[in-house]
Amino acid sequence: MRKFLFAVALLLGIAFVLGRLAEMHAIIATLRQGDIRYLLLALVVQGLWFFNAGLHLKVIYRALGLKESLLRLSLMVVGANFFSVVVPSGGLSGLSVYIAEARHQGYPTSRATVAGVIYMFFEYVGFLGVLALGLVVLVRRNHLTTADVTASVLMALLALGLGVMLYLGTHSGPLLSRVLVALTRSINRALRPFLRRPYLSEHNARLFGLDAGEGLQAIRQRPHAMLWPIFLGSLSKALQVIVLWVLFLAFRVPCSVGTVVAGFAIAYLFLIISPTPSGIGIVEGVMTVALNSLNVRLSAAVVLTLAYRGITFWIPFLLGPLALRALARLPRPAEK
Repeated sequence: MRKFLFAVALLLGIAFVLGRLAEMHAIIATLRQGDIRYLLLALVVQGLWFFNAGLHLKVIYRALGLKESLLRLSLMVVGANFFSVVVPSGGLSGLSVYIAEARHQGYPTSRATVAGVIYMFFEYVGFLGVLALGLVVLVRRNHLTTADVTASVLMALLALGLGVMLYLGTHSGPLLSRVLVALTRSINRALRPFLRRPYLSEHNARLFGLDAGEGLQAIRQRPHAMLWPIFLGSLSKALQVIVLWVLFLAFRVPCSVGTVVAGFAIAYLFLIISPTPSGIGIVEGVMTVALNSLNVRLSAAVVLTLAYRGITFWIPFLLGPLALRALARLPRPAEK
């Protein structure tokens, strides 16, 4: 299963990169203009983000009664990020990496699935705190737009919906399964006039609900174990804000804390809400406009956006195949 996932992801990844060569060349040219010391610092902070992501997942795995090494979990996060870009499905395709590893390691796939969903939920929760600060800055500077408000509401509803699903799962797997099937049926009914076929599988939704409910029963017994994920999810977003601030320094662009926080908040908001994987083609434009509205020169806003996307999107993306390959080479815990 892991070999098949790697082969599929690699082929799709190559096709994705070939379609974005011009953008990659522009990012490389942009990074060459920055102060190398600060660019290296931004890479170090991004490296800390990788470590934090692995630690975040490790804490969740431990709460679910699963044991995995920090190295393996960090590689899984990077690989899942890559897979969610090349096989876009609202970020859920990345769960296939967790599931494949669970099967290979011999522990329940249901708990691995739940771990991935909980990780996503607390990443959203951490971002909502930054988003609130960013919206305050935009309101104070009179730059809040209808699009920002609409996207923020959608983001809050997404996090709320995911939280409700997790809550239902902790109480009853069958109940969660019925809710997911009902949602799947509603989505298929709404899209049928356009697609002429079911868009989502009710059978898969039912199985996912039952598997997730099984894994979430462990969380219900240890609710205090979720305190660390809240902190680590918030730290994840703080590190990404710091990357953007360091890039302001790298390109000698004057800024305030409010400008950095609001610029990041709007960019990441549309990364999540965007219909394209990781906001490709949308975040670049939205972030440039957002920074420009925050009194950053347009030319500087373009440079900062390209550099930021290069470090926070393209570098993790290009490391994805390497992470998947490294996962395949790591020995099982019993073999160590």
